[in-house]
Amino acid sequence: MTLVAGVDFGTQSVRVSIVDHLHGVIGFAVAEYPVKRDRSDPDFATQSHDAHMNALVDAMHGALRDAKVSGAEIMALALDTTGSTVVALGAGLKPLGDYYLWCDHRAAVEAARITEVAHALKLPAIRACGGVYSSEWGFAKLLHWLRHNPGQRERMVTAIEHCDLVAAVLCGITDPDKLPRSICAMGHKWLWTAAEGLPPEEFLVAVDPLFAGVRTKLGGRYETSERIAGTLTPDWAGKLGLAAGIPIPVGAFDAHWDAVGAGIAEGDVVNVVGTATCVMAITKSASEIPGLCGIVPGSIHPEFIGIEAGLSAMGYLLESIAKRANTTVGALSDDIARHRAGETGLLRIGWDNGDRTVLVNPKLGGVTLGWNLNHTAADELFAAIEGTAFNTRIILDRMHEHGVPINRVIHAGGIPQKNAVLNQVYANVFNKPVLVPERPITSLGSAIFACVAAGLHPTIQVAQQALCPSYRVVHPEPAAVAVYERLYAMYRTLYFAMGDPDSASVNVGGVLPELREIASRARS
Repeated sequence: MTLVAGVDFGTQSVRVSIVDHLHGVIGFAVAEYPVKRDRSDPDFATQSHDAHMNALVDAMHGALRDAKVSGAEIMALALDTTGSTVVALGAGLKPLGDYYLWCDHRAAVEAARITEVAHALKLPAIRACGGVYSSEWGFAKLLHWLRHNPGQRERMVTAIEHCDLVAAVLCGITDPDKLPRSICAMGHKWLWTAAEGLPPEEFLVAVDPLFAGVRTKLGGRYETSERIAGTLTPDWAGKLGLAAGIPIPVGAFDAHWDAVGAGIAEGDVVNVVGTATCVMAITKSASEIPGLCGIVPGSIHPEFIGIEAGLSAMGYLLESIAKRANTTVGALSDDIARHRAGETGLLRIGWDNGDRTVLVNPKLGGVTLGWNLNHTAADELFAAIEGTAFNTRIILDRMHEHGVPINRVIHAGGIPQKNAVLNQVYANVFNKPVLVPERPITSLGSAIFACVAAGLHPTIQVAQQALCPSYRVVHPEPAAVAVYERLYAMYRTLYFAMGDPDSASVNVGGVLPELREIASRARS
């Protein structure tokens, strides 16, 4: 056996998989860490760097035990994380506080300002990221931190994404000019392009004078993930139970590498369905796509242009419905196993955590139409699944309109592995087969990049052929497809009418009666 370790830092836990380069996962372990919330501010979400690293140690030892192997056998380690998950660093590249987690939306005002100035100054990078800068992204979060931490500003040496800091720590890198910077992170979330680099100083200062000098502080090696960030230090080798000196490639975001682990190829769209949903595609050529999260060469696969979109809440949305009903998503999912398309009479727009794509508006809130006195939490859960499928179809339509080929739809992430209802609803809404990996693929993308870093496979494609699982296929049901065509037309109208402040007025007087009529037919 020739082994590597794949590490995936998710929203609430880190998973480490021990992977044989020919036969796949032979052991894994998960360690949790908390998301820090503030009940007085629903936009607040932070995490501790120390909590992440302590969890990594626990998960690594647990994975080695589960695989029944020695850490000395691990030939390489690769890691992905959530993003944009950002922290300011001081001397020695020590965090000056907690990370702004990807789902922290406190920087909405800052994001709007960046968007305004980018269009006023005709910054080319704003078009590449869909025309709207998000409160989930790096510069917005950094500006929020600068505005609200005046006593720390002078101490800031740089700011960094989670994936890049973990790689730097494990490799013992303390010089900011030598930091590995993931093109995946910087291209999708920091307005970086291969042609221009970061936005010019004049633009940043026009956004806010607090950005003066920040551009020069964001130095380092901007690279794709087939490149090596460094090697594991003796100190961290001892903590993790691994051999010192093993290679660690440049990191990336979890959803992007989940797409690789799911077997993404050109012509595929991978929906990574977890706490949020990320919609991923790769292509050899692409034009600008309004409302998407960026078109970045090398961000998912080093040889292709990466395209990212998504929903700001998925698992979080389902969990919130279950929590309000004092039950679990699993229990409610059992209750909806026999629900039919449209039978609830509810139409739910899942903006409970704002809209990521295609409106890019964090100021929206969830909407449910069609309530009656008999509705249950299970009905709301089913309507939420339908609504997230409709939102995802809006994204797929936008991609298709701008020339992105969609030959297959693959469902990655944790939820599709345990929620058959969701997979069937999505297949019916898309009117396309949905492919679900036969095994969980979380951290498999990391392992694929680790295999390439260790020289065990010559390319990403060869590693995918060896390690990616086969699929079970969920086919659309013609009767449900017909119902969802009617519901999608209503959803699409309301999505743009309610979500875009500049939308034209629309007649909605027929929506509720039509929902009732569709529900009546479905139940008959």
